Amino acid sequence: MSRSILFKMLAVLAAMALVLGACDRGDDDDGGGGGGGGDTDTEAGQAGGDLLSEVIDRGTLRCGVNETVPGFGFDPGDGNIDGFDIDFCRAFAAAIVGDPEAIELIPIDADNRFIALQNGDYDVLVRNTTHTASREGTEGVFFAHVNFYDGQAMMVRQGEFSSIDEMDGANICVTSGTTTELNLADYFQQRDLDFSAVTFAENPQLQRAFISERCDGWTSDRSQLAGIRSAWPQNQGGPESLEILEETMSKEPLAPGVLDSEVELGDAINAVVNGLILAEELGVTSGNVEQRANNPQGSGPVASLLGAPVPDPEGGGAEPVDFGLGLELDFMVRAISAVGNYGEIFDRHLGPNSDIGLERGLNALWTDGGIQYAYPLR
Repeated sequence: MSRSILFKMLAVLAAMALVLGACDRGDDDDGGGGGGGGDTDTEAGQAGGDLLSEVIDRGTLRCGVNETVPGFGFDPGDGNIDGFDIDFCRAFAAAIVGDPEAIELIPIDADNRFIALQNGDYDVLVRNTTHTASREGTEGVFFAHVNFYDGQAMMVRQGEFSSIDEMDGANICVTSGTTTELNLADYFQQRDLDFSAVTFAENPQLQRAFISERCDGWTSDRSQLAGIRSAWPQNQGGPESLEILEETMSKEPLAPGVLDSEVELGDAINAVVNGLILAEELGVTSGNVEQRANNPQGSGPVASLLGAPVPDPEGGGAEPVDFGLGLELDFMVRAISAVGNYGEIFDRHLGPNSDIGLERGLNALWTDGGIQYAYPLR
């Protein structure tokens, strides 16, 4: 037998062996006996779910929220939680299921918010949560675009301290399970200052500790302190009895989050946050969104944002842009109609004419000196 014929026969036998091996593995998979197919199914399940479709089929969106921070998420005692974050939840629901009231608000404390998200207790975490690398990695959270740029500050009784440098040896109230604890330790250590942390999971507990003078200061995000101060009991001196010191102790980019395995839901949430910011930039408001959708006035960006036909620059007619998000093309019309654009949400709950009284600052549009900058919806 020639050498070439021998090589051809060996090649045929090897190919047959591969085919037979593949058939054997297929038989094992069908039998469910823990073969390669079982492992592949497990990996696919871990790679991502279909929570967006589940939310649409369910007809409601479940949001993990705060209920103890005036301006962001606060229950005044009647069970109706309201605030900046709640309006974002309503915007998400309007965009995804078509109804801003089709929401279930699930209060959750800082300690348990990520565990509850992983357990499926809610779909979206919209709870003044700082986007950090470890939360994105270790906790497995996908964060949408930042909806509030904040920084940690210190609140004290009026006249007791003029700066944090005077607080050596102080007792500091701080929420457990937050970046605030780590920032507090870092900030005081860098300045060679001692402190004792008084920690609780929720603001009402911290407030009681502060009122009983177990704490000399209370540290949290500046916006959160402003909200707490605005609702300070009159029988304890009211808001005027407290002051928030000027020092900013950290960067706190706050953003909504979903499980990072839920890519489709994360993309949808991210698009809505960006869309609300872009709407303000383009002058689209809750009052004119229907009109602008019907007549974008030759503005391609407005038409694209609102699901209206966008002229083809090549002269091929006009069609709405489908972003491939699994949402109706007019999802931003529904969101903006429900809660307004980013500026409307901010002004209603946090702005200078609200009880919180915050200036836009970093949260102004990039065109107005801030750093709020949305990606184009094109």
